[in-house]
Amino acid sequence: MALSVTTDIGSHARQPKPADLRRTGINPDFWYPVARSRNLKRGKTLAVKFAGDPIVLVRPKDGSCFALEDRCAHRQVPLHAGVVCPKGLRCGYHGWTYDTSGRCVDIPYLSAGKQCPNGVRGYPCREAYGLVFIFPGDPAKSETTALPAIPTHGNPKYKIRYLDRQVACHYSFMHENLMDMNHQFLHRRLMGAIKTIALAKRSGENWVEADYSFGRTNGKQNLGEWFIIRKRADKKSRERRDLMTIRTEYPYQSLKFWTEGSETPALDLWNVYIPVDKDQRINHTFGMIMVERPPIPGLIHLLWPFIVWFTEGIFREDRWIVELEQKAHDEQGADWNQEIFPAILDLRALLVRGGVPLS
Repeated sequence: MALSVTTDIGSHARQPKPADLRRTGINPDFWYPVARSRNLKRGKTLAVKFAGDPIVLVRPKDGSCFALEDRCAHRQVPLHAGVVCPKGLRCGYHGWTYDTSGRCVDIPYLSAGKQCPNGVRGYPCREAYGLVFIFPGDPAKSETTALPAIPTHGNPKYKIRYLDRQVACHYSFMHENLMDMNHQFLHRRLMGAIKTIALAKRSGENWVEADYSFGRTNGKQNLGEWFIIRKRADKKSRERRDLMTIRTEYPYQSLKFWTEGSETPALDLWNVYIPVDKDQRINHTFGMIMVERPPIPGLIHLLWPFIVWFTEGIFREDRWIVELEQKAHDEQGADWNQEIFPAILDLRALLVRGGVPLS
């Protein structure tokens, strides 16, 4: 893979810190995953939340899943405790029935000829990549807003591991943690001493990306790390270094890693951080790690437990540190960060520009 450097990291002028980043809400006018498809069973419901709004996912025994506001218009009890119908959902309290759009279509004790009252909010809902997506913003924009593109998903050359976990921090800390590879010191117990080499950064109206390479100054690779970043280049291509590109294309984030001399990424990571609570101080991370299979059939299955162990260790340390960042912010009552890294300055500006103010 050829490395195109358009902006030198070191030439970036210092920028002012974006205002109120941690009080910026995520823009709802995008498709967001809120559950794994496998967790929404036929004829069942699943309660989820997006930025404090309760949502019920429903999968009829026949047909596509749909999403509604998770509270009955009658007594406000959660609809996820109701009964799935062939074409809708019936509240478990008085039997009010809602269709897939949220319109109230039946009340068992309503007199004949009387019109049902207003229903509940319906959310545009789609399934892709083994995830259930909703569109929590303006429904009119859902038809013209594309689902995120994840080309490696479904490629038989890769084995996929799903990420599905809650982290007690604002989603912006997650973007910063992944984008800023200067934090490798945090992972010294798992990876030894790693020198991060910032190569370049690029940005546009709705995206920021940074390129890195790495050198080991002490310690050895563990088996999980070795398998992911194993050297596959021939001797003629030794002058080409490993390359990692991390990109936030609002609101999604990706990481691709090429070993020296390779034309295809050895690792392809896709993430999105869904705010759970109204104050957006908790996020639910949904993502996929796609690891390229080696030429030897079955080897990836043999080594998969080591890959899981290694990646889990990295995620555990990352979660610990970003939750400490959130705690420090809350105790201080403001963002006291003194950021100097150009890629993160650009990222912060993007997250403010793309987001919406929290009330």
